[in-house]
Amino acid sequence: MTWRPQYRSSKFRHVFGKAATKENCYDGVPITRSVQDNHFCAVNPRFVAIITECAGGGAFLVLSVHHTGKVDPHHPRVSGHRGNVLDIKWNPFNDFCIASCSEDTTVKVWEIPPHGVLKNLTVPWKELQGHSRRVGIIEWHPTANNILFSTAYDYQVMIWNLDSTEQVMKNPIRTIKHHTDVVLSMSFNTDGSLLATTCRDRKVRLMEARSGNVLQEANCKTHKASKVLILGNMKMLFTSGTSRYNDRQIALWDQDDLSVPLLLENLDGSSGVLFPFYDADTHMLYLAGKGDGNIRYYEISSEKPYIHYLTEYRSHSPQKGMGVMPKRGLDVSSCEVFRFYKVVTVKSLIEPLSMIVPRRSESYQEDIYPMTAGNRPALTAEEWLSGLEKGPVLMSLKPGSELTEPSSEMKELANSQDTRRSQSRPGMLQLSYIQDQLEATKEASYRAEDDRSRTPVSNGDDLVLCSPPRTENELRLKFLKQQEEIRRLRELLNQRDVRVKQLELEIKNIKNSQTQS
Repeated sequence: MTWRPQYRSSKFRHVFGKAATKENCYDGVPITRSVQDNHFCAVNPRFVAIITECAGGGAFLVLSVHHTGKVDPHHPRVSGHRGNVLDIKWNPFNDFCIASCSEDTTVKVWEIPPHGVLKNLTVPWKELQGHSRRVGIIEWHPTANNILFSTAYDYQVMIWNLDSTEQVMKNPIRTIKHHTDVVLSMSFNTDGSLLATTCRDRKVRLMEARSGNVLQEANCKTHKASKVLILGNMKMLFTSGTSRYNDRQIALWDQDDLSVPLLLENLDGSSGVLFPFYDADTHMLYLAGKGDGNIRYYEISSEKPYIHYLTEYRSHSPQKGMGVMPKRGLDVSSCEVFRFYKVVTVKSLIEPLSMIVPRRSESYQEDIYPMTAGNRPALTAEEWLSGLEKGPVLMSLKPGSELTEPSSEMKELANSQDTRRSQSRPGMLQLSYIQDQLEATKEASYRAEDDRSRTPVSNGDDLVLCSPPRTENELRLKFLKQQEEIRRLRELLNQRDVRVKQLELEIKNIKNSQTQS
């Protein structure tokens, strides 16, 4: 009888969650009271965006990733919607561009200034007016530039091309009308050729993203799916939902045959929606329940039993939603493989939570950081609409690796814009300025105290453009800190001068004693 190990060997078995200290959280955030089952938070390596509660319309905050601590209650907001904001998503190829959707039936796309939101933003770069009811979910295409998907309570999924010259767009390039009820979630595969949706009619649909043609359809009577994920290029779909007895349940499906799930597993009897997050680089799946304080994580394999439970992170702070940092914004020096931003309503807090692989070596760990999707689009909107399909442009997370350059098509597009529109799109116009700042930062011989407190970015792209102080209190606090630092340096200089004089006196005494002897 051959001996078999009791546990499955995995380099991610001992992954643990490390919550940020109170100083590195975003405190005092007026988080929305919306009951929509969305994440309410969106993150990229430069900014954190949070949907907030406000009177007279919908708004969300945009903070610098490094602007932690107490948030000014009068902080400027992005507040152009007439109804509550329901979802926000950053453009994966432009860290200064964010889309939002609202109960006012519109989708708006905003350009964030390089130094953050210094005054209330009320005029969007684009306004999309195609839906007849409130818009619940938006998703950017993962490889094509400026392609946005939206779905609303009118049961339709609309595809928008933001390269259009119109500021107010009323006609999407395509409308998908297969759903008979509200769409609950959307997910793309790696190259963006497939789109999976879950619907309140209990069906899971897999369709061609460009044409909207349904390829597969699942209707399992024992599983009511609420969220769906296409697991990268593993030819599998993952859904989370409830069983016929209202237990929280997860299911795994074969992408080519959705008639019967490969796996069904009941988790617990809680009522909160399960938010799934998948990391295609490590094949790790995270499950965070709405209203839970814990996060379960698993490893996915292509062979039975497919889903391997690792462990879970436990906390007493229940999350209302979750933001996720893109891989290019992680701290590879501490072996961080995933980072959540927990929306904790009871504390008005946004809490960063790092998932870390424990390693003794401080060198770059290539086995847990393969080439990953970068911030450069593989296709233009026109190329994608013409029928081309292409996987994401990959980048290395190794510190000091070559920075991702904009494509020639992006440069031509930026040059073709008129001056007024270019100034309203800092994501395009400021690129050369940002890269100049990066080179200047690399050549600088000193490191400011602020830089030492920053979270390193994996690809060497230092974040020089962060939010300046925005209130008189912050300016006064910064001035006092500078005065205290100057006072401390003067004390050190005085101590040095005293010590030098003592040494000179000792040397003089020694010389006198030598001459007398």
